[in-house]
Amino acid sequence: MAELGLNEHHQNEVINYMRFARSKRGLRLKTVDSCFQDLKDSRLVEETFTVDEVTEILDGLQTVVHSEVESELINTAYTNVLLLRQLFSQAEKWYLKLQTDVSELENRELLEQVAEFEKSEFKSSNKKPNAELIKPKLAPLNEGGSELLNKEIARLQEENEKLKTRLKTIEIQATTALEEKSKLEKSLKDLQTIQDEKTNITQDISELENTVATLKCQFEKTLNDNTANQKSLEENLMTTKHDLLKVQDQLSIAEKELEKKFQQTAAYRNMKEILTKKNEQIKELRKRLSKYEAED
Repeated sequence: MAELGLNEHHQNEVINYMRFARSKRGLRLKTVDSCFQDLKDSRLVEETFTVDEVTEILDGLQTVVHSEVESELINTAYTNVLLLRQLFSQAEKWYLKLQTDVSELENRELLEQVAEFEKSEFKSSNKKPNAELIKPKLAPLNEGGSELLNKEIARLQEENEKLKTRLKTIEIQATTALEEKSKLEKSLKDLQTIQDEKTNITQDISELENTVATLKCQFEKTLNDNTANQKSLEENLMTTKHDLLKVQDQLSIAEKELEKKFQQTAAYRNMKEILTKKNEQIKELRKRLSKYEAED
């Protein structure tokens, strides 16, 4: 017996659908046959027809058959959509995502395989359908028929929990690593700051040393200059002092000579006499004054 590569349950479902499709196809073919039979019974009553009459008859038959075939094709497409809807709805209840490959619908090898499967399943037109295979619609998955799916879901849930735990552990490790990274970056920044400060201090010390060396040189130079200036000043001072003494001596001699010359003048003698008289008058006045004070 030809197989479709499905398990028994799904293959029985396919057989049910094929039986449904065969019945619909049979009804539609009967409708097409009735179109031709109606044409024969209603129009083909004369023995001879003209070309125009034959053309008119065939055009009318074409219109009717076209309408019936189009209606059947549309109905088949819609029926297939409803079938897919049932399958997808059941899959969504279990959070499954089914996929279809439209290109496989025109695979001649697979189509021949389906045709062979149909022939093997429906060899005799009198073959009675299995009552267990006839179902008005697809039954939803139950606990008994979905044991494997439940196990897979349980496995996936367990794996999901493990992944969540692992993710949480990784998040904790990542957080710890980020904290360590922040601490290291802070320590590195502090070290860099200390290194910069050390560099600045070293530069300041170097500048201070250079400044001190420069000041030392300037001080030594100034000291040497001051020493030389001091010697020069001392020498100048000694010279000035000698000159001063010399000038003082000369001035003293000049004063003596000037006084001697002044004493020899008549004005000096007159002034001396006047001063002598005045002194005597003052003495006399003092005596009188003292006398008056004693009487009081």
